[in-house]
Amino acid sequence: MSPPAHRPRHNPIADDGDALHFCSTCAFSDACLSQGYDKSSLMDLHVLVEHIGPFHEGEHIFREGDEFNAIAAVRAGTVKTYVLDATGQEQVLGFHLPGEIIGLNAISEARYPCNAVALDTVMLCRFSFPKMALLATRMPGLQAQLFKLLSQDIGKAALLAGDYSADQRMAAFLVALSRRFAQRGFSATRLHLTMTRTDIANYLRLAPETVSRVLRRLQEDGLVKVERRELEITNPAGLEELARAVLRN
Repeated sequence: MSPPAHRPRHNPIADDGDALHFCSTCAFSDACLSQGYDKSSLMDLHVLVEHIGPFHEGEHIFREGDEFNAIAAVRAGTVKTYVLDATGQEQVLGFHLPGEIIGLNAISEARYPCNAVALDTVMLCRFSFPKMALLATRMPGLQAQLFKLLSQDIGKAALLAGDYSADQRMAAFLVALSRRFAQRGFSATRLHLTMTRTDIANYLRLAPETVSRVLRRLQEDGLVKVERRELEITNPAGLEELARAVLRN
């Protein structure tokens, strides 16, 4: 009897790895493995890591203006970053999944330029940035990964800056989310949306009622199925085609 096929995990929760292997969502594993390092060879990096959490829904991880001395990798859960505009209204900057880094945009000013809040139960790996930067001078792979993460952070910020329709924006959001889940071994087609419709609307610069209408339209067109916060992408090719102008690939 053949072994059961691997089924991608539905929820973004990391495992802890073992003595030789990184946890499943480690933000630096690709860089380290590509250089021929395993976990036992990386004790210098490992000792810089502090596991912190849990942070519960609504709890802040850092606030705008707090002193910066560390970046953090999400181990489990989802983190929302946002700022408050001149009128005190929230502007959502992004949603960070397991394996992704928060705090990179604080490097230049040495203070966090935004707020970070847990959307569900969040666990983090906290890295001392001064010590990591020093270690990166001895590990080209780690240095390259830091530059890659910075580049991705800039790219995400510019993703929705163009003049796109509401349908294109929502499709791009869902396709990008799907790809990010898949990169970490989670299901690419069954997504649990930890963010509210209001948060999604804010991030996409749309009205909440527009988000609800667009999701209904995508469902009527056979691209997705939506049940509260559970979303299934039923036609990945069709959704990607709709998102193509925004994602450009």
